Amino acid sequence: MGRWEPGAGGRLREAALNLYLERGFEQTMVADIAERAGVTARTFFRHFADKREVLFDAAAEVEEKSLAALEAAPATASALDLVAAALDAAAAVIGHDRELARKRHAVVMANADLRERELIKLAHMSAALADALRRRGFADAEASLAAETGSAVYRVAFQRWVDATDDLDLHDAIAQSFTQLRTLTAAVPPRRARRR
Repeated sequence: MGRWEPGAGGRLREAALNLYLERGFEQTMVADIAERAGVTARTFFRHFADKREVLFDAAAEVEEKSLAALEAAPATASALDLVAAALDAAAAVIGHDRELARKRHAVVMANADLRERELIKLAHMSAALADALRRRGFADAEASLAAETGSAVYRVAFQRWVDATDDLDLHDAIAQSFTQLRTLTAAVPPRRARRR
């Protein structure tokens, strides 16, 4: 097959996910993935650094587009609104194929090392969002809290989206989770200072 055969990356991703689900991540070798996709192992390595990157290769694009959306948002936006804009941009990258996301999620959840890597990627993204908020003038604590809150909103929304049996869109799942968060925080009475 030709070096830059159209669709090789997509075929490799599909083959890898199916093999990971059938055999398990640890039991699947790069040669197995390449054979299933109808390409050579060399072609695999032109698309992915290793077999884990089949699952995580979109992280750089997600971060780039999320940060661009945050930076492009109006100067008057709140920290949480900026994070919401960033997550909406992430949904545009991730949310186009729920079946692919379901397969990927199943593989990641079935392997402790992959779950850890997923958490590290989410933490890195949260730190990048917090840094971007600080550059926009938000205080350290506010930037960190907004970014970490956004990370929690994203995890809840993503799980809701992959588990949904209806035509729920990832953008809508994120928006609904932010609405629920705002409802929760509005319902929490302010804490009174203790008297001594």
